[in-house]
Amino acid sequence: MKKFISWNVNGIRSCMDKGFMEFFNEADADIFCLQETKVSDGQIDFAPEGYHCYWNYADKKGYSGTAVFSKVEPLNVTYGMGIDEHDHEGRVITCEYEDFYFVCVYTPNSKRELERLDYRQVWEDDFRAYLNRLRESKGVVVTGDMNVAHQEIDLKNPKSNRRNAGFTDEERAKMTELLGSGFIDTFRFFYPDQRDIYSWWSYMFKAREKNAGWRIDYFLASEELRDRLVDAKIHTQVLGSDHCPVELDIEV
Repeated sequence: MKKFISWNVNGIRSCMDKGFMEFFNEADADIFCLQETKVSDGQIDFAPEGYHCYWNYADKKGYSGTAVFSKVEPLNVTYGMGIDEHDHEGRVITCEYEDFYFVCVYTPNSKRELERLDYRQVWEDDFRAYLNRLRESKGVVVTGDMNVAHQEIDLKNPKSNRRNAGFTDEERAKMTELLGSGFIDTFRFFYPDQRDIYSWWSYMFKAREKNAGWRIDYFLASEELRDRLVDAKIHTQVLGSDHCPVELDIEV
């Protein structure tokens, strides 16, 4: 069995001072990936022993960014989707292994006033097409902060957040479309009715203390991998960011 972990660290340098290494070492994941690293090349010297390290930096300093740390060296690693419009913010890393692809993603936020919602729709269509092209040759695991609470069960206050970024009808419909194209929300696969388990809490209004959160960090697996899924976990007890780590256990 392999253990995969994903964590939006909301700034890796800041998270380093808040217990990141303790969790990283304790988790001992086969693949550990990050979103919102907020660093540029040369700004951090983090190369954990026993891991092959891959970073995708945004052009804009202190913004976005992803990273993957893998015990097994991938056959191939690519950055972005190969679409210029999307590939300047460090949002996608794809690692190819013998019998599956592993994709780390940090989906664009639609922002306040939904100023980026139109762009987000284009991104969603292009990303779904990208994943399904990968699926033509082998199974796909995709993980990261996907910036959407898919169903009402996935956030504490669905009614008051109905038109807020991350819970618009448009964003939720795109997640439905992605899942419908042949992907499994692994947490819901194992825990279809589980309530009050979230992966992100606002820093405001003591949201984490009250568990007024959202589940916006996912592990999705393509249908080809359904029989290999072992478990999915959300590490709500782990601090250090406004997100907590999520985990997939899988036989690959």
